[in-house]
Amino acid sequence: MSKNTLEDRLAELEMRLAFQDDVINTLSEQVAKQEMDIRELWDAKKVLHKQLKDISPSNIKAEEDETPPPHY
Repeated sequence: MSKNTLEDRLAELEMRLAFQDDVINTLSEQVAKQEMDIRELWDAKKVLHKQLKDISPSNIKAEEDETPPPHY
């Protein structure tokens, strides 16, 4: 194998490695950002769920609030 061919292959591998490192870092940053977005959405969902629960109470009345049936 000639020296030029070996150097070319080595240079090609170094370029690929640099490209892969860049892609891995970009993907890692994106995953971290998405995790933060998911946490924010989860917290917002909890708040909305609580607000909805407070706004629309259950249709079932408490026993003391019910009027007695007509046969009593």
